[in-house]
Formats: sequence, structure tokens, C-alpha cells
Amino acid sequence: MPKIDISSYKKNKARAVSTAETESNAGFDIMAWLNRDISFGNGQLADRKKEEFYLEFSTLLLSGIDIRTAFDLVLIDQKKGKEADTFTGIRDEVVKGATLSAAIQQSGKFSNYEFQSIRIGEETGKLGEVLRELALYYKSKIAQRRKIISALTYPIIVLCTSLGAVFFMLKFVVPMFADVFTRFGGELPWITAFILRISNFIDSTFLWGVLLLTTLIVFLYVNRKKLWYRKWSSVIILKIPVAGEIVRKIHLARFANTMRLLVGTNTPLLYAIQLVEQMTDFYPIQQSMQQTEQAIVRGKSLHESLAGFDFYPPKIIQLIRVGEEVNRLEFFFEKIANQLTEEVEYKTSTISTVLEPLIIIFLGLVVGLILIAMYLPMFQMSNSF
Repeated sequence: MPKIDISSYKKNKARAVSTAETESNAGFDIMAWLNRDISFGNGQLADRKKEEFYLEFSTLLLSGIDIRTAFDLVLIDQKKGKEADTFTGIRDEVVKGATLSAAIQQSGKFSNYEFQSIRIGEETGKLGEVLRELALYYKSKIAQRRKIISALTYPIIVLCTSLGAVFFMLKFVVPMFADVFTRFGGELPWITAFILRISNFIDSTFLWGVLLLTTLIVFLYVNRKKLWYRKWSSVIILKIPVAGEIVRKIHLARFANTMRLLVGTNTPLLYAIQLVEQMTDFYPIQQSMQQTEQAIVRGKSLHESLAGFDFYPPKIIQLIRVGEEVNRLEFFFEKIANQLTEEVEYKTSTISTVLEPLIIIFLGLVVGLILIAMYLPMFQMSNSF
């Protein structure tokens, strides 16, 4: 094994980290802030941190460095905080004699899927390759999420602004005109009376509406992990036109990517299905994995088992069937994941392009309608004089 100059590596890496921090502190990068990964209280590390860790750690292991030295190098650029404490704790457990998979499981910051994958890598002597595949998995997942967010951020902002503007007019502007109409008396045009009724309804139910919305959000958040909620929420989401199909393809792409990684590490098919079931919280996939496992035990193939669920399109079933016949499931799962990811990105970008002008037109029509409704009685009164 070639001798590696650790001190030189540390100096170069520390210098690079220092330069990056200086550039980062030179100004506030709003795009970096928008693209940062946020963890919503699941207790695990952010996907970006996992990708960085797996990528660097796999590179070091594949270059011939032992695990302890690799941890020392990885910890160089870790700032003080929970993340640094997590990696330090894992390193300490490994130094004491624990396996990397056991140390990662004990930290509680990684999913069972990662623990099982790393354990398989240790047992098969392919730890470096498994870590590299995990890095690629999270890189793909992050890239997909960011592209979707980037495509939908502007339309959502415009839509929220439009609804806010309409609400402001109905809540504050229209009532001022209503006072004027009341003083002048007379019969109002039907469109004006209609807008005034909407304004009065919003004004009388505003507080109750806020209270109801807050209660609903809290209720859904508290029950988000319960079986009945995951079941019915997935059913409702998948039935939404356009959006439901995008959600389906996102989860199918993640399923295919996960199966690719597991099959690529020579994980037994039954065990791979169990791991997918444990790592996903999307009810249709979780339920299908439970029944697929039982079907395979009874002697069915993977594609025959998945064909019994409407969630999996016939095209994907056929590709899996071919992969089983030629014993190249890893290759076909990779093709499925790439194809579905491309379709999701294309559809989200198309929706973003179409929604932007539609939202602007919608805002113009609604605001114009409100203004016409408010000024029409004034025009009629001016003509009567």
C-alpha cells in the first residue's frame, strides 16, 4: 500500500476550508440560502451532510486508508456543533472496536436503510463501494429535490402574492366602498352586490377561518406518522391531476434507486425488499413491499408480485421482468430511476412555465373584476345627474 502523507493532506484541506469560509463570509449568497437542506425534526443528519460524509469517506477508504485515519481526515473541516459531535462519537465507537455500521446505528442520526447497507458492505468486503453508492444516492436525491423546488418556487410565490392581494382588497378596500354605497343608497349592480357579499363573508369568518386552519395544520402534523393518515393522504395526493402523477414518479424513482443500490451490493432480494419497506414512509410502496415479500416467499418473481399493484406502471413491470430474465436487475433499476427522474424534472419545469402567465392573468382578471364592481355604481350615479 502506498505511503500517504497525512500531515500534508490535513494542511491542504484546512487551507481549502479556510478559503471557502472566507469566500462564504464575503457576502450573503441568497441562492445558497434557498438551496440549503432543512431537517424537519426527524432527528437525522441533513441529506447534504450525509452525501459529503459518504463521498469523502468512500474516497479515502478506496484509496487504501484505514477507517480510523479516514475519520481523522473527515473531521478536519467539521465545525463544533451537533454534526461534529455525531461524527466524533462514531469515530470513538469505531476506535473502541465497534463496526462502522454498529456505530452509525447507535448514533441515531442515520436511517436503518443506511445501517443495513453499510453492514452488508462490511460483510462482503465492499464497504468503500457501498459508501460511494450511498453518496451517489443522496446526490441524486438532493439534485432532484432542488430542481423541483427551483421550478415551483416562483409560481408558488406569485400565487401566494396574488391571493394575498385579492384578500387585502376584499378585506380592507371593498368595505370602504361599501360605506360609500350605503350613504348614497339605491340598488347596486349584481356584480357589486356579489363582491360585497364575499367581502362581508370574509370579514365575519376571518378569525374563525384562521383558527380552523391552524387547528387543521396542527392536527395533520401531530398525526402525520399514523397509518390512517399516511394511507388516506397518499390516496388523496395520487388522485390530484398532474401533481399526483409527479408524486408517483418521484417515489418510484426513489424506489428504483434504492433497489439499484441494494441489488448492486449483492443483497438478497427478500432482504432488499425488507429494507425498502423499512426506509420508506410512503404508504403505497410500504404496503406493496409487505405483500411482495410474502408473494416471493410463495415462489413468485419480483415483477409478478409488483404487477398486482396499480401503483407500479406496466412499463416498469416489464423492465423489471427483463432485468430478472437476463440477471441484470441493477442495470434496469438504474435505467428506471434515471428515466423517471428526467420525466419529473421535465414535467415540473413545464408546469412552472405554464403556471407563471396563468397566475398573472388570474390576478389581473380578479383585481380587474373587483375594481369594475366597485366603480360601476359610481358610473351609474354620475350618469343619473
